[in-house]
Amino acid sequence: MDIASAAIVLLLVMDPFGNIPLVVSSLRGVAAARRPRIVLRECAIAYGVLVAFLFGGQAFLALLGLSDTALEIAGGVILFLIALRMVFPHPEGIFGEAPAGADGTTGEPFVVPIAIPAIAGPSALASVIVLVSRDPNRWPHWLAAITIATLVTLVILVAAERVARWLGERGIMAMEKLMGLILTAIAIQMLLSGIAGFVSSLH
Repeated sequence: MDIASAAIVLLLVMDPFGNIPLVVSSLRGVAAARRPRIVLRECAIAYGVLVAFLFGGQAFLALLGLSDTALEIAGGVILFLIALRMVFPHPEGIFGEAPAGADGTTGEPFVVPIAIPAIAGPSALASVIVLVSRDPNRWPHWLAAITIATLVTLVILVAAERVARWLGERGIMAMEKLMGLILTAIAIQMLLSGIAGFVSSLH
């Protein structure tokens, strides 16, 4: 796999277009002028996490005694809970009510949910671990692929507000529900794959 192919794979699992409703919902209570900086910060955090897993993901999982199966099941559970709140909206939002700031505005998201699990989610982390495990000596190529995928994700998510204005409130709600349904299917598939892997390991 070359750099371009690896970057495309990572971009698909990071799913920036699918995360547009999530970003818009998470930043709804934040001042418009500050939103691009928050997206930049969250993408930088996600990039740091992905790079950390590139160099130490396998050792970290081995240290904790965690398997790829456990990572897949945990990711499926998290995504499923997120998907339920996207399909059946709650008054406090998808990820719960954020703390209010000193000026009474809604607190801004930090790390969760944009950086993790939206961008650097279980699928992205697992993909990075798979890439480096296949050919550890090509880590500069995998680092370049992570960089490219993160930059593309940054550009798309910074423009999330423009896309939201173009779609309108009803369009965003419809997109949230649609992506929630898709995310539910992905979460169930991750859970089933993880359970199947666990059952296979028992034999």
